[in-house]
Order: sequence, then C-alpha cells, then structure tokens
Amino acid sequence: MAISQRLAGYLQDQAVTFDVVAHRHTASSLETAHAAHVSGDRLAKTVVLEDDSGYLLAVLPATCRLDLGELHRRLNRPLGLATESEVARLFEDCEPGAVPAFGAAYGLETVVDERLAEEPDVYVEAGDHERLVHLSGEDFDALLEDASRATFSRHL
Repeated sequence: MAISQRLAGYLQDQAVTFDVVAHRHTASSLETAHAAHVSGDRLAKTVVLEDDSGYLLAVLPATCRLDLGELHRRLNRPLGLATESEVARLFEDCEPGAVPAFGAAYGLETVVDERLAEEPDVYVEAGDHERLVHLSGEDFDALLEDASRATFSRHL
C-alpha cells in the first residue's frame, strides 16, 4: 500500500509541501520512529476515540501515552477507544493501526497534544506501516488550526 489516497488528496488540496519517508514494516509508533530514523517526539501517533457525540482523533507524540482521564477532563467528554472494526470502517484506505493525524481529511474532529506544537518538523502515518508523511511544524499546525489543543499525554 502507498500513501492513503484521501490523505494525499487532502495535502494536495491544502497546497502543503511534504515528502514521504519510507521505512521497513513496523508494528508500533516507537518502532516506526526508530526504523525511519526520526525522533519519536516528532512522530505524531493517532488514537481514534468515540462517545455519543461521535468520533475524535487524539494526536500525540509517539513517545507519549494518552491520558484518557485528562482528555476527558479537558474536553468534558466521556471518550473511549473506538473498536478495530469502527476504525477500519472510518479509514478504509488505510492499514489497521496506520491512521493519519488529519481528521479533516476524513470529516472527523481532532484534538492535538500541545507537545507537538513545539516541534520544527512533524511526521505522520501515511496510511500504511512502511511510509510517513514529513512536513514542517508550521504546516502541521496550519493543517490542524481548527483542531482543539490540550496537553493530554504523559511520556512513556
């Protein structure tokens, strides 16, 4: 599989400069950072959450763990993890576990951990387990300008 068609179209529509970084097949975000020779602090991992209001993408550094309780307090929403089948349905053009960070490309609300705003470059899943999309921190922030921002993660 290559970069997600939906993600590629979204990035092109937004006129964002990006490049694709290939790496060996990996099973986790930290393994991906190591294989791609990038800092885990700069690799945005995405967790798909849901509640009665719908789905939400939580985007945080690969070196961090989602603090669901803190996110619940920050957003005042009783969020839980989406099921694998829900994620597969929402991201049909992506491999399981390789969800891109840009909810707008999929019509989904997004919340971004403030830690990623500090990074000069950011890498995001491209829709498979062998490619990342690399873009400037400025472009990453611009693509997520409508996303909520909060600190809701803890370093591993």
